[in-house]
Amino acid sequence: MGPLVPDIIGTNLNFIVALAIGLFFGIILEQAGFSTSKKLVGLFYGYDFTVLRVFFTAGLVAMIGIMGLEHYGLIDINLVYINPTFLWSAIIGGLIMGLGFVLGGFCPGTSVCAAAIGKIDAIIFIAGAFFGVIIFAEGYPIFEPLYKAANLGNPRIFETLGMSQNIFAFILILFALFAFWFSSIIENKVNGVSKPPIRFTPYYIGIAAIGILMAVSAFIFPERKASLTELVKDNNFVKSYKLEAITIDEFAYRLMDEQDDKLQVIDFRSEKEYLDLSYPKSTLFTLDNMFEKEPNKLLTLKHSVNIFVANDELTERKMAIVANELGYTKVKILKGGLNEFNSQILNFTPIENPKNIDEVYTNRFRTKAKEMIPILIQNSKPKGPVKKVLKRVVGGC
Repeated sequence: MGPLVPDIIGTNLNFIVALAIGLFFGIILEQAGFSTSKKLVGLFYGYDFTVLRVFFTAGLVAMIGIMGLEHYGLIDINLVYINPTFLWSAIIGGLIMGLGFVLGGFCPGTSVCAAAIGKIDAIIFIAGAFFGVIIFAEGYPIFEPLYKAANLGNPRIFETLGMSQNIFAFILILFALFAFWFSSIIENKVNGVSKPPIRFTPYYIGIAAIGILMAVSAFIFPERKASLTELVKDNNFVKSYKLEAITIDEFAYRLMDEQDDKLQVIDFRSEKEYLDLSYPKSTLFTLDNMFEKEPNKLLTLKHSVNIFVANDELTERKMAIVANELGYTKVKILKGGLNEFNSQILNFTPIENPKNIDEVYTNRFRTKAKEMIPILIQNSKPKGPVKKVLKRVVGGC
């Protein structure tokens, strides 16, 4: 399954969910007629473009779905595995698979679907696929130079073309609608059908409406991080945003309280500053971390209180606003930021001739904090930066 945020589907449940999805996927393929080789190869002969329509539609729905999940912070797109592109092996492998598709009448996924209902030709096709796998595995030392030639890394097409994700999605959906229309013309010509490829029936109007809705929806889901980053550029908005805050004295007290296991200090300074001086109970964070799966587990721990700290309060407020907009709760900021904390606590100069009991208590507490916190800092082990693990999930058609 995808890297959902929060991680509502655990590792063990992943396999059960994947099994259920696989079963329904097979049922849908069979109901769509993909267990019949004549329907599948119709794409190559021009008399049936069902394969193009079904898989093109599936790709578009998946694209818009991922854009929506990313927009609402429900998926960590950085953990979505993208297969590396080796140009020559992709071209040659595609030609071999296409030839096998035409000759055998199946692709790997549809062959399993057909074999499940007892199609003998599909069973033979699967046996041939295994034979091909064995040949490739045994001859890998020979094929390896070609297999790894022209490594293009992990490209995303809209980045390669230098356009925004939304515009690329919009263009791709329009291209799909054009492909559906053009393939209908070819189908009608090959099958000798005189009817126009597009008719104003509820079926065609419904398809057109869904396509237009999907195309427009591409602009409804701008990149979440970009929109929130733009939001907090307005300093007046940032300063007027209502946030919970704690004083430097309360912060110092909670740092010294070893029994306080609810406090989590989320530090947004640079990595160098953090490693030079890391406060107790703190973890180094970045803006990107708040959109990722692994950090989400830390920010959503039960009974915890997250104190966002940075050198200045304005930066703290910006990070806390982003966190609030992403749905994180129990977020507070440190009044005055760490610059104020260091000045008034770690570098505290006692008030001479205190005039009232408050100043007496302030002298007493901050003098104690000035002695204890540096010791705690020295004994604390820096936690950060947050590490994310990119794992490849094997599977798919």
